[in-house]
Amino acid sequence: MPPIQARDPLNPMVLVDSSCWIEATRKNGSIEVKAAVKGLLDEFLALLCGPVELEVLGGSRAYERERLKSYFEILPYRTSDHKIWREAMETGWKLRDAGVTAPWNNTIIATIACRYDYRVYSIDKHFPMMAKILGFSLYEPGYGGRYNPN
Repeated sequence: MPPIQARDPLNPMVLVDSSCWIEATRKNGSIEVKAAVKGLLDEFLALLCGPVELEVLGGSRAYERERLKSYFEILPYRTSDHKIWREAMETGWKLRDAGVTAPWNNTIIATIACRYDYRVYSIDKHFPMMAKILGFSLYEPGYGGRYNPN
């Protein structure tokens, strides 16, 4: 895995985890998460990757699929090559050696965030633990869900 570096202020993209997409699309989902996802979408800074798309669309109900697919088709998309998958394996080992067992999909997402210096917006309990060990930044929405550049 490449060495951890300070976050690049010229890279404002935020990798939105499946936990936030799922919460934001629920009828009775958290208004804070809905507002934060909307804030990222309004600023054109919400980023998608394959593992997130798989989790969200793979678990969606039949009546939701077309709507979600149409949203995802217009988002910036970070592709993953075979090197990311190999790095994710090493990331998983590093996490496990530090006492954190995270789902492999979360591990891949964290690896992508580290490799490309993206912040991650997630409400999944594993991401704060992984961020401490791996050194990637978590996105914290601004007031009322507005985009927060910090």
